[in-house]
Amino acid sequence: MQCDYYDAGVCRSCTLMGEPYAAQLAGKQDAVAATLAPWVAPGCWSDAAPSRESGFRNKAKLVVGGRKGAPTVGILDAAGRGVDLRHCGLYEQGLHAAVLDLADRLPASGLTPYDVPTRQGELKHVLLTHSPAGELMARFVLRSPGQRRRVGDLVDGLGGRTGPRLRVASVNLQPEHKAVLEGEAEEVLTADATLPMPVAGLTLHLGTRSFFQTNTQVAAELYRQVAAWVDGLRPGRVWDLYCGVGGFALHTSAPGRAVVGVEQSAEAVRSARRSREDPALQGRAEDTTFVTADATRYARASGPADRPDVLVVNPPRRGIGPDLADWVESSGVPHLVYSSCAASSLARDLARMPSYAVRHARLFDMFPQTRHHEVALLLQRRR
Repeated sequence: MQCDYYDAGVCRSCTLMGEPYAAQLAGKQDAVAATLAPWVAPGCWSDAAPSRESGFRNKAKLVVGGRKGAPTVGILDAAGRGVDLRHCGLYEQGLHAAVLDLADRLPASGLTPYDVPTRQGELKHVLLTHSPAGELMARFVLRSPGQRRRVGDLVDGLGGRTGPRLRVASVNLQPEHKAVLEGEAEEVLTADATLPMPVAGLTLHLGTRSFFQTNTQVAAELYRQVAAWVDGLRPGRVWDLYCGVGGFALHTSAPGRAVVGVEQSAEAVRSARRSREDPALQGRAEDTTFVTADATRYARASGPADRPDVLVVNPPRRGIGPDLADWVESSGVPHLVYSSCAASSLARDLARMPSYAVRHARLFDMFPQTRHHEVALLLQRRR
C-alpha cells in the first residue's frame, strides 16, 4: 500500500507502510509464534487469516483541529496542531465517503475545533463507525453542552446521497483537558440508539460505547473460527467472559446448549440481549443469557456445578490477569478459548495456567500496516 500522508511525513501511525503485505503478515506470524513458543508448538498453528491491505477499517477516530471555519479532521502533530487526514486509505469505501462529507460540512457548522495548546474551543473528536449494511454511527465529543444544537444541525443529512445512511448520532461530553477520547456523559440524538452490524451471518447491535473489532471482514473470520472450535467439542455449557455485545456468545449458541455471556458494561449487555433476537438465531439461542458483572468476580462466585465445558475469554490488552488465570487453572474447566490482542499479556496468563495445553492457534490480521495483531487459541486441560 502507498500513502501520500506517510510519504510526506505528516502521519507515521502505520509503522509497516510500504512493506509488502505478504511480508507484513509473515513477520507478525513469526513474532507472535516466537512470543508464544513455550506454550504453542509449531504444528498447532493454522494459516493466518489475512485482511485487505487497504480499505479495511470500519471506524474513524478523528481528532478535530484547525480553526473555526477551517477545521482539520485526522490527528494532531507533536505541537498539538491539527493534521488533516480525510483521504486516509485505510477506511472502508462507505466510511471514506462519510469522512469526506463530514469534512465538507464542518466549516459551515459554526463549531469551533478544540485547540489543545490554548485549551480553547469545543469540538474535540468525531467518532464514526460504518456497517456492512451501509449505515453510520456518528459520535461528537464536545467540551461542553452549549454546541449541542449545532451538532444536531450538522448531522441532519450527514452521509449525503452517495454516503452511508446515518443510523445513530450522539453528543459525548469530555470537559477535561487530558488525553482521553471521550467522557462519561452521552446523549443520543437519533431515534435509533444502536447500529446494526451484520457479521458472519448474524447482526450484532452496537451501542455508542460498544466495543467492536476495527476490521469487520477479519472479525467475521475470527467468529467463524471460534464457533467451529466450540462446535467440534459439542459442549453443553459455554461461558463467554468479557463478552461485549455478545459476538462469541451468539456465534457459539446452538440448540440445547446453555451459553452465558458476562460483561461489566450494562450498555453492551443490553445490546447483546437485543442481538439475541436476530431471526437468524431462532431455535439456537433460547438458552443464551447475558449477565452484567465483572468477569473475575462472576467466575470466582460460581460453584463447581455451574462451571462450563468451554470457557471463552476475550479480555482487553492487559489480559485476564493473575486472579482470573489462577481461577481457571484450579477450575477444572475442560476447554479454554482465548482471543487476545496482545501476545505478551497472553503469554503471562498462559504461564499461570500450566494445566492447559494449546491444541490450535491462529493469527488474525485485524490491523494491516501496523505490528498490532489478534490471536486465538484453543486449549485443553491435561488429564
